[in-house]
Amino acid sequence: MSTTPPPQALNTGTQPDTDELTADDGALAWLRALGPNGRRAFAGAFGGYALDSYDYFTLPLSMVALAAYFGLDSGQTGLFTTVTLVVSAVGGALAGVFADRVGRVKALMITVITYAVFTVACGFAPNYETLLVFRALQGLGFGGEWAVGAILVAEYASAKHRGRTLGAVQSSWAVGWALAAVVYTLVFSFLGNDLAWRVMFWTGALPALLVLWIRRRVHDAPEATAVREQNAQKGSFAAIFKPGTTEAPGLLRTTVFAGLLSTGVQGGYYTLATWVPTYLKTERGLSVVGTGGYLTFLISGAFLGYLTGGYLTDALGRRRNIWLFALLSAICILVYTHIPNGANTLLLVLGFPLGFCMSAIFSGFGSYLSELYPTALRGTGQGFTYNTGRAVGAVFPTLVGFLADSWGVGGALVFGAIGYGIAALALLGLPETRGKELA
Repeated sequence: MSTTPPPQALNTGTQPDTDELTADDGALAWLRALGPNGRRAFAGAFGGYALDSYDYFTLPLSMVALAAYFGLDSGQTGLFTTVTLVVSAVGGALAGVFADRVGRVKALMITVITYAVFTVACGFAPNYETLLVFRALQGLGFGGEWAVGAILVAEYASAKHRGRTLGAVQSSWAVGWALAAVVYTLVFSFLGNDLAWRVMFWTGALPALLVLWIRRRVHDAPEATAVREQNAQKGSFAAIFKPGTTEAPGLLRTTVFAGLLSTGVQGGYYTLATWVPTYLKTERGLSVVGTGGYLTFLISGAFLGYLTGGYLTDALGRRRNIWLFALLSAICILVYTHIPNGANTLLLVLGFPLGFCMSAIFSGFGSYLSELYPTALRGTGQGFTYNTGRAVGAVFPTLVGFLADSWGVGGALVFGAIGYGIAALALLGLPETRGKELA
């Protein structure tokens, strides 16, 4: 199966196309600058990540029903998220190596198929242990999709627009989250809880349709293909851990600090993404429809945060954007979880800035991690650091789960703020890369 058309049909972003020359500074200049093949790559990565998000959120939204069905405590339900994220580190690292060795598009299709198949399988689980295994296997595909899709688009994007382009890809996470919230509200409103959670997982078959389109229409950037075919060092874990010498810089420092950065940001994010629905139901006493309404504010803020953060990461730089929103996210968590009982209107309103800040910090990730690694090792480096961050950051939701029984979910959620502090410190070991060409 060929995934690369004739080189002349592609625009990688290093050479402007006709549209870019005529409208370089408009609101959608970043999209025009991709060229026709780059826009198809963008659509494939956007759709893949949106459906990745949808499949991920089938679990947090169904958590209360699952706990009742299987008789689980908070620690056991928190373990679902931890297992998913830990296994996603393995899947993401392997997908990154695979992307460097056989191509971005092939790796993207494999990750999408994997998370779709095992999400559907979760709906057939007869017991807690089986569901835990299926959810772990879903993490194999979940871990790889974002890194591979982000690299695919980054290699088409121009240096000038790369931050906002990858921020737009990242915004698809909020689209998938919103779709999951809508389906959750409908399914749990019309079906009994014992069946509704299974139906939620079964709807995770949607991504299979996307794979058919990607197979026919999306192709790797030709320059990345040329590097892959010519470079013997492609897809090497040893290479991203190679220390520097006086003759040549190594990637060890970059890999360590990029991993810490990913750990902090994702520790904070997944703490909130996993436990806010449960917090709204158990400690705020909201109904299914009420929870969906509150999540609408949170998700709307997230969507605009991704888009705004994409522009700011180009305007301010990668490091300043992450520093800014790490601070604001930590503040929002502390305020959101200390709103007094009865002030549910304030809770509703503050969901918007919380979603905005915790998502805007992610907007620079796709461009930043892509720029930190050379083409031959970009998949390996980005796949490893981003998903190792997911695995280590997965400890945070589990801690919240085990502490929730004594501290309450709201009290335990403050651990998310610690993650953002780790992210801010990790930036001290990384360079600024705004404007860097991907050679």
